[in-house]
Amino acid sequence: MAVADMRPISRTSRLLVTIAVLTATFLAAMDVTIVGTAMPTIVGNLGGMDLLSWVFSAYLLTSAASVPIYGKLADMYGRRSVFLVGAAIFMLGSGLSGQSRTMLQLVLFRGLQGLGAGAVTPITSTIIGDIYTLKERARMQGVFSSVWGLSALVGPWLGGLIVDHFSWRWVFYVNLPFGLASMLMLARWLKEDLQPVRHRVDYLGATSLSIGIAALLFGLLEGGTLFPWKSWPLFAAFGLALLGVGVFVLAERKATEPVLPLALFRNRIIAVSSLAGFLAGGAMQGVSSYVPVFVQGVLEGSATQAGSVLAPMSLGWPVGSVLAGQVILRLGYRATAVVGMVFATMATLALTTAGMHSSLSFLIATTVIMGLGLGFATTTFIIAVQNAVPWARRGVATASTQFVRTLGSTVSVAILGSVLNAGLVSHLRRLPSLASLPPRAVIDASNIVLDPVQRATASPDYVRALAQGLGASLHGVFLLVSLIAVLGLGFSLFFPGGRAEEHVYKEESY
Repeated sequence: MAVADMRPISRTSRLLVTIAVLTATFLAAMDVTIVGTAMPTIVGNLGGMDLLSWVFSAYLLTSAASVPIYGKLADMYGRRSVFLVGAAIFMLGSGLSGQSRTMLQLVLFRGLQGLGAGAVTPITSTIIGDIYTLKERARMQGVFSSVWGLSALVGPWLGGLIVDHFSWRWVFYVNLPFGLASMLMLARWLKEDLQPVRHRVDYLGATSLSIGIAALLFGLLEGGTLFPWKSWPLFAAFGLALLGVGVFVLAERKATEPVLPLALFRNRIIAVSSLAGFLAGGAMQGVSSYVPVFVQGVLEGSATQAGSVLAPMSLGWPVGSVLAGQVILRLGYRATAVVGMVFATMATLALTTAGMHSSLSFLIATTVIMGLGLGFATTTFIIAVQNAVPWARRGVATASTQFVRTLGSTVSVAILGSVLNAGLVSHLRRLPSLASLPPRAVIDASNIVLDPVQRATASPDYVRALAQGLGASLHGVFLLVSLIAVLGLGFSLFFPGGRAEEHVYKEESY
């Protein structure tokens, strides 16, 4: 079956579908922030500081690899059925993540959760693009991002509250009611006209891409800890990554229905949106993953305080998104994207000055600015891509762009995790009690400053030394995050100038 077109929709049905879509966005956004806030406590409880980055990377890997698949399937089978399958997988992964007894189990179940999340974000964005006109899309993407901001605001606050007063496991269970509500509403009110057509699923492309990304992440995350950088397992991992990507490119060129149509990236708007989005996703993940670690591990704050620092990013995001919808119509894509990435760059550069004596208000100011910049930038990327293609390609185009952004987050968190681990080994080995320990044991010593119980029973001088080592390591992480943001700003300058209406899809474009 393939989608012929969206069936005409009444105002009431459109409103209910919009609520369902926004509910799904609420679910996806809250999961990102609530888990980030809870992770320092989870590490302190389950151990495995060296696996911290894998908890994020496993989720991002499976969601990134599945996004283009879901986007293609949504164009072939319809948005509704593919979304329902993905949401069900996401909820299963959430429930199992809450049952985890070890960090390894959590990593595996987060991978399953990401496999479902790969359907939620691109398809909800695609549905908004389907049921609203060009001018309405700019306004609705602002509303869309506002709900993202609201849910992301609730996420850190709720995550800190749950961790400090209940059990961290509930940060995963809280996804279940939101997911079920969204599924029921979308199943009832979204109607599509389908017509039979022969099709082929690009299994080779999807498989080779997944293998290539997984091998790359393994090499980045385990280099310098489990294996020396110049060891044969890492050479094999990076070689497999190159092979996987190479096979993927060849498969996409020959596939009848490629999972990620490379021809899309010949369009300047899509290419620039993807490259800038790749870097924006990396900067966003760096802030949301490591600012909570800084608050709890370096400033010795609580999970609630970590959430209160990260939550303001979600206040700036919807404001930036709403403003972006208006600025795009008046000034075009380039100006709006550049403004967004300038704000993001300012915020990440400010984080490089953070230290053991930094105040929470300073960190809150930086996350507000970061959210404002991401609101401007990501809204521009989505609207620009959706306006550059016809309806039949909107699903795969939106998914492809968001896939690249998620890939940026995936690769970024792996590289940043490697930088953090290397920094911990370098700084903490200066302590006499850790000097002769293997790298993983040195890294795991930092669990003490992330667990309030262990922190309270350890020597104050030892805790202070660990916090200083963690702070110095995170400084290197924030330096790299700022470089990523600067590069994103550079790519955003390549957007075409002029008004948005000048770049709307025309039949002769393809």
